[in-house]
Amino acid sequence: MFHTRKAVYEDAEEIANIHINSWKSTYKNLLNEKDITNITYENRLALWETVLKMQKEDQCTYVIHNEEKLVGFINGGPERTKRFNYDSEIYTIYLLDEFQRLGLGADLLRVFADDMKTKGNRSILVWVLKQNPSSKFYERYKAEPIGEEEITIGEGTYQETAYGWESIDDLLGLIKTIKS
Repeated sequence: MFHTRKAVYEDAEEIANIHINSWKSTYKNLLNEKDITNITYENRLALWETVLKMQKEDQCTYVIHNEEKLVGFINGGPERTKRFNYDSEIYTIYLLDEFQRLGLGADLLRVFADDMKTKGNRSILVWVLKQNPSSKFYERYKAEPIGEEEITIGEGTYQETAYGWESIDDLLGLIKTIKS
């Protein structure tokens, strides 16, 4: 049995572990080895301690867990680039490998969308590295590609695609339909 809840400061260590482990497994065939190893547990821990300590009202972080441990998380808030007509953005979403394809990503997406809707937002955007197989997850929930850009990770330059849902209500309805 899995449950979602808002993340608290005490979750920072487990979130950092999920982030680093999922990062390495997700991007092992998409990034140069040196760029993958640039991300360390120490810098992820510092990041998540800061995020959870300084959580802004217009942002949110949720975790999903079983009785034993956290297995995934989602974090986001206002859309950062202001280049698109979307008002909220998923900054990060990760699940440990062994907990993927169980519907837990949809649970995280749902709680995030609910939170953004409660905050008065109407749409969601997420950036995904091109060639990332996780893009199929967003496509399953009818996210549309809306833009591309180059980003730098470590010493490498990579292509990212922005996917968007123009309507949070439509996304929530789709999640409910697919999950039933």
